[in-house]
Amino acid sequence: MTTFGDAGFMAKALRLAARGRFGTHPNPRVGCLLVKGDTVVGEGWHRRAGGPHAEIDALAASGAQARGATAYVTLEPCSHHGRTPPCAPALAEAGIARVVIPTLDPNPRVAGQGVAMLRAAGLDVDVGMLASEARALNAGFFSRMETGRPRVTVKLAASLDGRTAMASGESRWITGAEARADVHRLRAESSAIVTGIGTVLADNPSLTVRRPELDLQGRQPLRVVLDSRLRMPADARMLSLPGETLVFTALQDPAGAEALVAAGARVETLETESGGLDLAAVSRRLGELECNDLLVETGPRLAGAWVLAGLADRIVVYLAPHLLGDAARPLMVLPGLESMSDRVQLEFAGVRQVGRDLRIELALGEG
Repeated sequence: MTTFGDAGFMAKALRLAARGRFGTHPNPRVGCLLVKGDTVVGEGWHRRAGGPHAEIDALAASGAQARGATAYVTLEPCSHHGRTPPCAPALAEAGIARVVIPTLDPNPRVAGQGVAMLRAAGLDVDVGMLASEARALNAGFFSRMETGRPRVTVKLAASLDGRTAMASGESRWITGAEARADVHRLRAESSAIVTGIGTVLADNPSLTVRRPELDLQGRQPLRVVLDSRLRMPADARMLSLPGETLVFTALQDPAGAEALVAAGARVETLETESGGLDLAAVSRRLGELECNDLLVETGPRLAGAWVLAGLADRIVVYLAPHLLGDAARPLMVLPGLESMSDRVQLEFAGVRQVGRDLRIELALGEG
């Protein structure tokens, strides 16, 4: 039976889990709080894949005080050997009396088996406390496990009149330094950053996280370039930077692919009927590669394609307080919208000021 204090303790466990939001890929972010009466005797969180899970971290902190305690864990304890041993039997062996979790693990290798193992060992288990908050913290992980594809965020920087660059392509800088720093947090939370070959050829971007205060546990998000005709330059800046670059192409060009591989890229050919890249196939493949969250940073045409394909889960727009004029490039290219009934419906999920700019988060709504 849940108690009045369960919500407060679970909220603290979720805050612990959030400490690992940049480093746990491809694992979920998990926190654990061990409580006896009203006293916290141990706490822990998962920091990186291959490192101790939150439960093991908390048990190490509590020592013998764990016996008889209640464990507040932000996701069902695992029951299988993965990169590390399972956590459900470790909780039982430590003498934990009760376990409170928000939700079952969507990973089919767990999916209720951890709870069954705990109950078989005689522990009380309560499921459902702050479930929506726990899912939100690991939205990409739930998406990958439940649908086979990552959660997709399309990021845009625009002027107040919805323009992303001058007609010439000049765009540095639409937003201020604070907004650009916030983009690095979005990148750090992502498994992969996706862009198009047009952006690479025009801007030669790095697509890296360059904020030392963001603890990625030594990783960089996977950089993904959509390049149907394999025009990626072998001397592109991102190929010389830490982390991996994956180039998706629709063209069978062994010599071109070999040159990119020699420069440090991975190249995969996705078969398509149209000769272009199918974004659904790209999304599924990145799910297979254990990507939980994709951040799309690209031009208006490809950004619009993700939205029109129904593959964007949210849009984050950094809106700057200036005007670029009607000749400047649009926020998105969305062909085929001819009447109000064709419009793409969005829902405001959050608005806040970042420096002099506004950060607007939108969820894809029902039409």
